[in-house]
Amino acid sequence: MSGILEAQGLRKLYRGGDGAPIEVLSGVDLAVRRGEFVAIVGASGSGKSTLLHLLGALDAPSAGTVQLDGLDYARQSAGELAAIRNRKIGFVFQFHHLLREFSALENVMMPLLIAGPDEVRARSRAEELLAAVGLAGRMTHRPSALSGGEQQRAAVARALATDPLVVLADEPSGNLDHGNSERLHELFSRLAREFETALVVVTHNRLLAGRADRVLSLEGGHLVPLSGVESMP
Repeated sequence: MSGILEAQGLRKLYRGGDGAPIEVLSGVDLAVRRGEFVAIVGASGSGKSTLLHLLGALDAPSAGTVQLDGLDYARQSAGELAAIRNRKIGFVFQFHHLLREFSALENVMMPLLIAGPDEVRARSRAEELLAAVGLAGRMTHRPSALSGGEQQRAAVARALATDPLVVLADEPSGNLDHGNSERLHELFSRLAREFETALVVVTHNRLLAGRADRVLSLEGGHLVPLSGVESMP
């Protein structure tokens, strides 16, 4: 395997209500290259979000390894994992999770201010990214004054703030109407190419999956390559 983000033999088990183990992931292997857009599809409950949490160091596998840029998550302390999440990974979820009391600009600046004290650089980077996602004229607006599509584009800009090695997105257009979904899909299709960021997106949306370089289906705890979106479950 060769990639900026690599997972090998990932397994995840939970305990059911009767105490019996439930295996959600059964040995997942994945390698994503810098600048590659990978879509992961599958039935509801198949473990897609669980896999994304493991790739993002938000949870630990029952077995197997995840490495980002050669760093094995299992060998990192809690503080080191937090630094990896803050500086090397960008997250985009179905709901934008923008802080309501701050403007779009301040929300995008936040990860940079956490990473370091340079407010001038943080503001410049945030302005650049908001312009890149089509929000140059909406920077001073709070989330409540933005449309759903604008909120999600601001969330994408925030995910890119620290120039991460990988962006992980979980159903990013699941809460949007068709028009806003299409604008967000176009934005995602540009991300990996223009920012040279590895992009892994969990989605049920065939149009978004169709823009990916590769489409993988999570079936029976394993990732299976798909030849096209027509074979999506």
